[in-house]
Amino acid sequence: MRAIASRAAAVTTAFGPAVVATALFSMLLPAHAANAPEPAKPVIVVLGDSISAEYGLPRDTGWVALMRQRLTDERIDYSVANASISGDTTSGGRARLPALMQRLKPSIVIVELGANDALRGVPLSTTEDNLRTIIEQAQQGHAKVVLVGMYVPPNYGPDYTQKFHGLYGELSKELRVPLVPFLLAGIADKPEMFQADQIHPTERAQPVLLNNVWPAIKPLLRASSPH
Repeated sequence: MRAIASRAAAVTTAFGPAVVATALFSMLLPAHAANAPEPAKPVIVVLGDSISAEYGLPRDTGWVALMRQRLTDERIDYSVANASISGDTTSGGRARLPALMQRLKPSIVIVELGANDALRGVPLSTTEDNLRTIIEQAQQGHAKVVLVGMYVPPNYGPDYTQKFHGLYGELSKELRVPLVPFLLAGIADKPEMFQADQIHPTERAQPVLLNNVWPAIKPLLRASSPH
């Protein structure tokens, strides 16, 4: 401290008391303070199945990767974690979410699950309960939620098809979360926009999927960062 006082006296003579105050403050700061890391970007987690996991697509060409690129292009400072797994069900997503919440602490969780429940004949009540729990767990972790709706093929019968799709709207209203009515809107009746299995969209279809999701996500994003 004696050395600091001597330096302060010399600086005072040469530059005046205002400069001394600034110099003293910088000398007394912890060494690590000047190199403190910038705050981490808020995280968007996509909890989905094969449609979000780029099944059958070249790497980084799916709608989630396109969303990451759009955020960069629009200078919106978020990172995106794609936690989607091909074949995943609402039960799988429910089991995986707590660890994701703890590790990533997301600001936004996009839930794109349920189609595989229908393909496996999971009761609608189970699917609904799982989706409700996923949404509530995310909200309890202070994340905003976007729920992505789906239809199932008509061969399940009109009653099942309507009830399955309807549960997304009901949960959206009940839990007050934004809803993407149908992820495949705009391509569902275009066979050329699907891969050979006629289930998974092609690379060409991915911008359409992003445009279906984006209006629900955009209002949840914080203001663009100045650059």
